[in-house]
Amino acid sequence: MAERVLVIGSGGREHALAWKLAQSPHVQQVLVAPGNAGTANSGKISNSAVSVNNHSILAQYCKDHNVGLVVVGPEVPLAAGIVDDLTAAGVTCFGPSAKAAQLEASKSFSKSFMDRHNIPTARWSSFTDPQDACKYIQDAEFPALVVKASGLAAGKGVVVARDKDEARKAVLDIMKDKAFGSAGETVVVEEQLEGEEVSCLCFSDGITVSPMPPAQDHKRLLDGDQGPNTGGMGAYCPTPQVSEEVLQEIKRSVLQKTVDGMREEGTPYVGVLYAGVMLTKQGPKVLEFNCRFGDPECQVLMPLLKSDLYEVLKNTLQADLSSSPVQWLENSAAVTVVMASGGYPASYKKGLEITGLSQVSEMGIQVFHAGTALKEGGGVITSGGRVLTVTAVRPTLESALCSANEGVAVISFPDAVYRRDIGHHAITYLTRTRGLTYKDSGVDIAAGNRLVDVIKPLAKATSRPGCNAELGGFAGLFDLKAAGFTDPILVSGTDGVGTKLKITQACGIHSTLGQDLVAMCVNDVLAQGAEPLFFLDYFSCGCLDVRVASSVIGGIADACQMAGCALLGGETAEMPGVYGPSDYDLAGFCVGAVERGAVLPRLKDIMEGDLLIGVASSGLHSNGFSLVRKILERSGLQYSSPAPFGQPGQNIGEVLLTPTKIYSRLLQPILRSGAVKAYAHITGGGLLENIPRILPPELAVDLDASRWRIPAVFSWLQREGSLSEEEMSRTFNCGLGAVLVVSKQDAQRVLRLLQAREEAWIVDICGYKDISEAVVIRNLEQSLKDSPGRSPDTSVLQNGALHGEHSTRKRTRVAVLISGTGTNLQALMEQVKKPSSSAEIVMVISNRPGVMGLKKASMAGIQTRVVDHKLYGSRAEFDGTIDKVLEEFGVELVCLAGFMRILTGPFVRKWSGESTLLVLCANLQKGFVNFTHECNVSLNPQEEVDAGAIVVQEAVPILVTDTEDSLSERIREAEHRAFPAALELVGSGAVKLRDDGRIVRLYANKCLNY
Repeated sequence: MAERVLVIGSGGREHALAWKLAQSPHVQQVLVAPGNAGTANSGKISNSAVSVNNHSILAQYCKDHNVGLVVVGPEVPLAAGIVDDLTAAGVTCFGPSAKAAQLEASKSFSKSFMDRHNIPTARWSSFTDPQDACKYIQDAEFPALVVKASGLAAGKGVVVARDKDEARKAVLDIMKDKAFGSAGETVVVEEQLEGEEVSCLCFSDGITVSPMPPAQDHKRLLDGDQGPNTGGMGAYCPTPQVSEEVLQEIKRSVLQKTVDGMREEGTPYVGVLYAGVMLTKQGPKVLEFNCRFGDPECQVLMPLLKSDLYEVLKNTLQADLSSSPVQWLENSAAVTVVMASGGYPASYKKGLEITGLSQVSEMGIQVFHAGTALKEGGGVITSGGRVLTVTAVRPTLESALCSANEGVAVISFPDAVYRRDIGHHAITYLTRTRGLTYKDSGVDIAAGNRLVDVIKPLAKATSRPGCNAELGGFAGLFDLKAAGFTDPILVSGTDGVGTKLKITQACGIHSTLGQDLVAMCVNDVLAQGAEPLFFLDYFSCGCLDVRVASSVIGGIADACQMAGCALLGGETAEMPGVYGPSDYDLAGFCVGAVERGAVLPRLKDIMEGDLLIGVASSGLHSNGFSLVRKILERSGLQYSSPAPFGQPGQNIGEVLLTPTKIYSRLLQPILRSGAVKAYAHITGGGLLENIPRILPPELAVDLDASRWRIPAVFSWLQREGSLSEEEMSRTFNCGLGAVLVVSKQDAQRVLRLLQAREEAWIVDICGYKDISEAVVIRNLEQSLKDSPGRSPDTSVLQNGALHGEHSTRKRTRVAVLISGTGTNLQALMEQVKKPSSSAEIVMVISNRPGVMGLKKASMAGIQTRVVDHKLYGSRAEFDGTIDKVLEEFGVELVCLAGFMRILTGPFVRKWSGESTLLVLCANLQKGFVNFTHECNVSLNPQEEVDAGAIVVQEAVPILVTDTEDSLSERIREAEHRAFPAALELVGSGAVKLRDDGRIVRLYANKCLNY
């Protein structure tokens, strides 16, 4: 059933909307309120005298006249909440809500919004005091020459000054002389941008944006962009200056970001969004937003709209733009020329008769009325500043302008003012003679520069000691001394990600590939015992897509932070003809360093009876993907198909793109402890070819695949591809991303450290070769069949090597807090090394960077963290950070060994309910005959007090012959006995306190109180 539509407004824009709506078979009648002479009794179109300012009366009118849709043209009713009020009354209304219309109604709000959501715009500031605004203009480091009334000013509240004096005068005119009334109570002063200005409009359903062809308005009154600013003297569409690539950039960085930002802030934007954009050398930047169709842009857009406007508006309101693309005429251009009254934009006469309108319609030219009225007795007269817009649609811009000008020449009224050069910027652009550019060959330097701007802060975030990761130089620098090395050997590695790239590009998932690239290089460098220091990437492509490239390199930067290395630099190579337009390739380069005496593998130390520990992979990592793609092709499945492996709800592409694990943070402390004799990164060549690289020639390993968990993806590949055991183990990691060689004595300690953060298993024992193969894998086929439900067999190793009597007993997880040299920490570390110990130290935290205690912990293979109290604004914030670290590592017992900070009450209360803390306190006691120094280790339930139930106490008599140094030494010896003893008593559960005496904290100090 056809509907009645009401258009609100009286200008050329509203006439154009009514004209287009009337063409829809879904529309029975178009009412225009208040309308003009052009919308009075013209076919389906007629005017209505209903009040549009009283929203209650308007809503009742719509119900009484069965109006199915209201379309709001101008900005003032939108800002006044007409959409909110009509919608609340049950009347369907097209346009943004009053809150969403703030994007136009308040330039101060709009600019702040753009800053919040990183939408490119000119530098700016807003003011309510004219003197402050004038000072800003004078002192700004950029040309602050654009002065805007913050409120609505009918499109005229902007002054683009020629110099600072003119800008200051504009401020005074707007704020003191009230040139734009209350709209100028707040002014926005902003940077004058240089470039081409274009109008970029879109339909928005609150989620999806559908861009319209870009147009260009002509604000100045006279030819050559001379004369005063107006509401607009003409427009043309499309603008050849805006390439498809630039339009997509505007859609992504401006239109979509704006709609997303409004939705995130709880104000969905539904309607037409208009962005005035300046095409600068740095890329598109927003000048301002409008919350409706532009006038005169609407008069060139509607004739070019191929779709049914009524359907488009309905789809927008129903959030259905994504499934109903808006269609536009192709190979056509539209030009509209505004005919204005003499004296406009100042005072002008009204009631002047207009002639020639009927002749123009016979020329195939559309005239949209604005400031017109019907003359009593017949005819049309002027009634406003902008009177008519004469619009022509032709195959080319030049022919459209010629036709529009011909139409203008036929129409006449006294003192008419109009321009003859609408579209002159585009015509100059189209007819210019220019030489070839690098971009003509397919290489876009500007896109490369934009990419660098995007990735600079990402690289900066990877800074570490020795490197600030500042991009932009010819080469990168790294200071080994600043990184803490004394006699280092440099280690380098390079790799790519193979044909995993093809799956990434097919799935459109680019953000995880960076971790694959970094992991492949970092894990290789780690195999030499080296700490990864810095990383460089090489990104080559056929056509640089900044969005894709920034996603990939952003993933690289994130992975560098995970690995602890700096993203020091890289190269982006755009090579059309070498790669397809959407293809790209990656390579990575990592440099690390290791102290001369710590280089791996230590082949001479590896002997019969040493154990192999396997560390879990995340899946395929980055190897074997050519075979994977072949198997997938044979199976008939697609990347989008539900995965027969992996987590529920994942498709095949998502599982295959699971990123490679980075082992540096996990393994570095363990490697530094000296317990690891060799480490193999299981990469290309699988288990069979990577493990022999770390074995002496006389030794071999006989792996038992039942001892580790094999991810389900490997079982599926083996089954679907009918792969042999040898093919599987020579191509894939089969669930082991890394393999370590350790002595039997160190195996359990290393295994516990690994299992605190990752799955790991003892998978074999080294022995002398009795066959030619260095690696034999047993039970692989059966384990693949049993996966993923099978649990690894961890009972007894071949050759009788047991898992150790203490491996099944759970040890208490301990964190030690220090501030200095860590002498008590050393005693605790020696204690937990003992097989009989009930505790393991999983974390050492210092409130001071670079102290000796941290180095001792790191050399022992214990994880360390620095929580520098100087970087926090409050004790609560400092304690909260420590609390998060303790939770991250599952700490059960906290020891404060020389920790020189007092913890807050909330921290104490929380941990008194979750864990325990030991207090070491040394006090000097005065007796009747002599002095005795007591070393107490106590459980302290009182907040911020050095007292509590004593667990271990040892007296240190003060001898007559004692010096300060000798007494201090004997006190330290007592502490080193008492503290480990207390740790074992509490860690084993041998000592428990009642509820009123629960442990709160541990710290050590030495008080000589007489």
